[in-house]
Amino acid sequence: MEFESQRIDEFIGRYGREQSALIQVLQDIQAEYNYIPKPALKYLAEQLKVPLSEAYNVATFYETFSLEPKGRNHISVCLGTACHVRGAQLILEKFERELGVRTGCTSQDGEYSLDRVGCLGACALGPVVTVNGEYHGHMTLSKIDKLLKNIRAEKKDE
Repeated sequence: MEFESQRIDEFIGRYGREQSALIQVLQDIQAEYNYIPKPALKYLAEQLKVPLSEAYNVATFYETFSLEPKGRNHISVCLGTACHVRGAQLILEKFERELGVRTGCTSQDGEYSLDRVGCLGACALGPVVTVNGEYHGHMTLSKIDKLLKNIRAEKKDE
């Protein structure tokens, strides 16, 4: 995907041309493109006068950022301790089977991306899954079928 330097400049303008704005601008880029295009990362580093290696380290450190395009529906399964002991691994495996996509990958049709995350910060709701940022707590294997049915129904309505 191409990126527009004007759009990146708009994001920078929101926070100021300061090195401390790096994470905020990366969040905006991620939200705009659903990933961080590598040319956009390079452009941002130049504009903020941050070494590209530092921008790359930040973009690859946080799980919320991705340098690879994500699917239209981004599913994250929490495998933090609280979720793990409540069966999150089985939930992740069921998503893999149902979607035909491996963890960390995007389906060939670009509809689904599936990731595992270390903690979503909602341990009391574990196991927790997010779909496009929306939290779904107390997830069970049977709830996955209903969740995917709803996602697929939304697609048909569009």
